[in-house]
Amino acid sequence: MKIIHCADLHLDSKNNSNFDKNKAKERREELINTYLRMVDYAGKEGVSAILIAGDMFDTKNVSAFAKNAVLDSIKNNPEVSFYYLKGNHDYDSFVDSLDTLPDNLHLFNEEFTSYDLDESGLIKLYGAELSEESSGRVQSSFTPDPKNINIVMLHGQIAETGGKDKAEIINLRDFKNKGIDYLALGHIHEYVSEKLDGTGKYCYPGCLEGRGFDECGEHGFVLLDIDESAKTVTDTFIPFSYRNLYEVDVDITDAYSTTEVLERVEMALNKGKYEKKDLLKIVLSGQVSVDSERDLNYILKGVSDRFYFVKIKDESTIKVNYEDYRLDKSLKGEFVRLCEADASLTEEEKGEIIKLGIEVLSGGEIE
Repeated sequence: MKIIHCADLHLDSKNNSNFDKNKAKERREELINTYLRMVDYAGKEGVSAILIAGDMFDTKNVSAFAKNAVLDSIKNNPEVSFYYLKGNHDYDSFVDSLDTLPDNLHLFNEEFTSYDLDESGLIKLYGAELSEESSGRVQSSFTPDPKNINIVMLHGQIAETGGKDKAEIINLRDFKNKGIDYLALGHIHEYVSEKLDGTGKYCYPGCLEGRGFDECGEHGFVLLDIDESAKTVTDTFIPFSYRNLYEVDVDITDAYSTTEVLERVEMALNKGKYEKKDLLKIVLSGQVSVDSERDLNYILKGVSDRFYFVKIKDESTIKVNYEDYRLDKSLKGEFVRLCEADASLTEEEKGEIIKLGIEVLSGGEIE
């Protein structure tokens, strides 16, 4: 039996933190398209069930487009069973809007609900929607039959993993040594797969598509292949996102001009296997002199047409050689010496203030 484990689709996400209105709309549509491609993959690969471990949607007011796309994908694939467990971004609005529940859509509540995934009843799926009131009690009292192949689905963050949003804590100790073969989790937006105990494992598949630069790298879902006779569960991460996001670090230490910085950016981009459809955040790092100049808009124009989206962040620091200004009798020299003498400032703060001050004294514009 083949099963897909996915989570954190965040359909209808606004996607407006980096994009203009048109591109944000395009990305919303791409998130839905990636979900639909996954469902098509399930049909072609003989997948029997899709486990959605929370945060299928990103908002209470789901658009008609997103709602209908999901509903049609379920109705048009009756051979695939969909198991939808709400996460901390999900609301009842999607299910409540349905006149009738499709026969192949299965839901959960705040108590553990079980489903037979095969006709023999050997493969069991358990799931519960954790809440502040029920979380601890529900987790600690959970006792599956260890003779079965047990898959457990939850949405929340384990104590060892930092989450993006407020979600209930999953205590792994409550699920160890209980005959759980696979703990299918949602909430963490990157792929995580670790041992649960001697025989089982827990897994976050991550989100299907990265939406911001805190979600860089490959994204996709996990494909489970269950051998009923051997009672084994094999899991494989399937990269599936249409676009990938990358943070590209560029060391510009001692670079003096915009053209020199651009050359280093080009070198960094040539080293990476970035595609035209990708999204890049270029981070300038290292130390540069007070007199160095870099026009970020010029650099951005030089590379942005090669990718779907590019942003540049300058995190370089200013390196000040105070000896160069020790005997300088100009206003600039006096300004540098005053900053050097200010014990309340860190060296990084002094460097930034000196840089801005010299730009002003030189008639430059401060953005």
